[in-house]
Amino acid sequence: MKKLLFAITLVTLALSACKKYQGDTTEIHPVKFLVSANYASENLSKLLSKTQVKITFKNNKNNKENIYYTKSDGTLSLDSISPGSYDISASIEVLPADYTRLTGEIVNKSIIFNASEKARTITIEDNQSINLKLISGPIGPWVIKQIYFAGSNATTGALFRDQFIEIYNNSDSVLYADSLYIAEAIGIQNTTSSIIYRQTNGQYDWSKSQGMPSNIDANNDYVYTRTVLMIPGSGRQYPVQPGSSIVLAQTAINHKSPFTGSDGKTISVRDPSLTIDLSGADFEAYYAPFLPRPLASDIDNPLVPNVNVLSYNGTDLVLETSGRMGYVIFKNKGTVDIKDFPRYPFPTIATPTANTDKYSQIPLSYIIDGVECQTNVATARVPKKLVTPLDALYTYVPNGIYSSQSVIRKTEGIVNGRRILKDTNNSSEDFDFLPLASPRGFK
Repeated sequence: MKKLLFAITLVTLALSACKKYQGDTTEIHPVKFLVSANYASENLSKLLSKTQVKITFKNNKNNKENIYYTKSDGTLSLDSISPGSYDISASIEVLPADYTRLTGEIVNKSIIFNASEKARTITIEDNQSINLKLISGPIGPWVIKQIYFAGSNATTGALFRDQFIEIYNNSDSVLYADSLYIAEAIGIQNTTSSIIYRQTNGQYDWSKSQGMPSNIDANNDYVYTRTVLMIPGSGRQYPVQPGSSIVLAQTAINHKSPFTGSDGKTISVRDPSLTIDLSGADFEAYYAPFLPRPLASDIDNPLVPNVNVLSYNGTDLVLETSGRMGYVIFKNKGTVDIKDFPRYPFPTIATPTANTDKYSQIPLSYIIDGVECQTNVATARVPKKLVTPLDALYTYVPNGIYSSQSVIRKTEGIVNGRRILKDTNNSSEDFDFLPLASPRGFK
């Protein structure tokens, strides 16, 4: 009997010990993890400091963030991190005087370098590592300030009719919005399809698209867009003062009040507090002229100028309410009309047909600012559409679809009454949210 009890005890201890190391049980067996941050440019790696690179670990299970800083050699050694899925990012700001002194290149603004890896799985094995390559991105005078994609309650609010995008003059000079382009960046929206070519990060491998030239870096030097809109104007028709913004509304009306749709029927909301007044928007997207059956809610406010629609998706400027899109603003730097830019289909394994949709290829060098959005549900997030120089990670609204929440860029400082918004090319750092979207509001 004693032998039997002894044997049972040994088996119990063995099972208990094994349970600790089960691969599907996280946060039980902390492990060691090494981060190395280096500049992607070998020349800059020799010149610029790697001390105090900010390293952020965001746990995809509970969205908790932990922040660390590298040593002088750009490394960070973690002695105890729980296994799981993490978004890992690195960022460092080099002040203009330091950048000029170290590189000899004269700049008048800080240079921000970023790197990231989304959904990195840390297992129960010790001594894993990651090498993050720091890249600088565009820091332009225009920034995307606020994106209201979530919409308001489908029953008591305005659904998606009240969506808008706000663009801000983050400089100290008057800018002209004329011929500024706003576009939705397209990419893979699921992680299960087996009929497409993918990169190692899960995103489309655009280099495999039909007709794509072989002598370009199709995945890293371009953004692919499904909607391209342009602010009209003669060149100096729409001035925007420093610290001011322009609002592009899906439909520029007061969504709190009843209105008559294009079908003659009244459209109203049960709870006006859930939605917003967009009658003061600067521009609106009016798709009805292009559609055989436009939405009844897509009415034209004659007091608000319409943007030029170069390409569009769906029945109106309906932003994906779960958030899983990228948004970019850009100006044309060349002599080729944007509408004549190359267009390519998704990189499907099967040969596309003549009727397959195609998407505009926009050079990264044209882009002034980009923001990646995702869903609030970590397990439903999709591979990033914007490369690290444009946006190292992403932003989202915590309450998700139809929550009336918007994502909004943080205020970094105020100079002579002018708000300067944070712009590090990392939306995880730069953006917060508003519990109720507010055109021209601040955070």
